[in-house]
Amino acid sequence: MLRRTVQSAALRRPLSTMSSNSQTPMEDAIRSKVTEALKPSSLEIFNDSHKHAHHQAMKDSTSKETHFRLFITSEAFKSKMQPARHRMVYGLLKDEMAAEGGIHALQLRTRTPEEEEKAKAKE
Repeated sequence: MLRRTVQSAALRRPLSTMSSNSQTPMEDAIRSKVTEALKPSSLEIFNDSHKHAHHQAMKDSTSKETHFRLFITSEAFKSKMQPARHRMVYGLLKDEMAAEGGIHALQLRTRTPEEEEKAKAKE
């Protein structure tokens, strides 16, 4: 499992590090768009593509970045139900989901900072 976690100030990555030579251009695009639009206090991106590479639907895929799980904590989700939060994220990533070899599967966990604190307190 590939997991990348970033917190607040560390969410911003200079454009120079997001070159076209990146080994993870889809992940870079996800991070950039989510960070810019939602200003998350926490963002975890899990690239689960390797778990699905053998599936029939992925047989002719040219991409190694097709299946992702995102855990996003953001004030932008305040007063929104889960379906609305997910639509926000799908809207941000519509181009990546529609692209040939783009995102095939996207699993989301969207929380406000208060919801995240409550969840951590239960653990």
